[in-house]
Amino acid sequence: MTTKTAVKTSKPLTVGEPVAAPRGVRERRVRLGQLGLAVLLVAVGGLAAAAALAAVSTTHAYLAVARPVAVGTALTAADLVTVEVTTAPGLAPIPASEVSTVVGKRAAVALVAGSLLTRAALTDTPMTGPGQVQVGIGLKPSQLPAPRLQPGDRLILVATASPTATVPGAQTTTAAEPARYDATVVSTTALGADGNIVVHVAVATRDAPTVASLAAQGRIAVILAPAN
Repeated sequence: MTTKTAVKTSKPLTVGEPVAAPRGVRERRVRLGQLGLAVLLVAVGGLAAAAALAAVSTTHAYLAVARPVAVGTALTAADLVTVEVTTAPGLAPIPASEVSTVVGKRAAVALVAGSLLTRAALTDTPMTGPGQVQVGIGLKPSQLPAPRLQPGDRLILVATASPTATVPGAQTTTAAEPARYDATVVSTTALGADGNIVVHVAVATRDAPTVASLAAQGRIAVILAPAN
């Protein structure tokens, strides 16, 4: 007699049937230490951003140049203006509170209107050298050797006297040659709307009395010496 044995077969999968998720997947745990570090980094970044914003937005009062100032010219209150600016790395402008220490000092370089004033641009050194004194000469516009004289310009002062006249201390080689004196421009001062100016020059101490006398008599012609 033949015995039949039943064979079990697995259930065929149907296309599109959902597959059950595997069991035993470990759940992720949030570490408190990492969370705290993240919060700390966010806080530090916020504080740094706030500090940077405060540094950029904070302004201070500094001195700036109100109008062009030539080299060697003594500064006046009219040459300065107060501006509110933020501090910049590498720049050391003079605070507006120190204006009284600036007025009277001379420009060591040509100052441009609108630029911040720094201590390096100022000097206490007089334009007169050893053995020199300063003399003022009043000139009409037609007597100026150039449209604008700058401090440091070298001049030749010529005495407009008679060719036979003898001027004490004159640098002459013949009786017919007019007396001449070397001078250096220290500063200039305008006098009113007529265009007349006073040119302050440095001359040798021995020549100062004669130059002052000739200037008072209006007997000086001015020549701009060639640059070296």
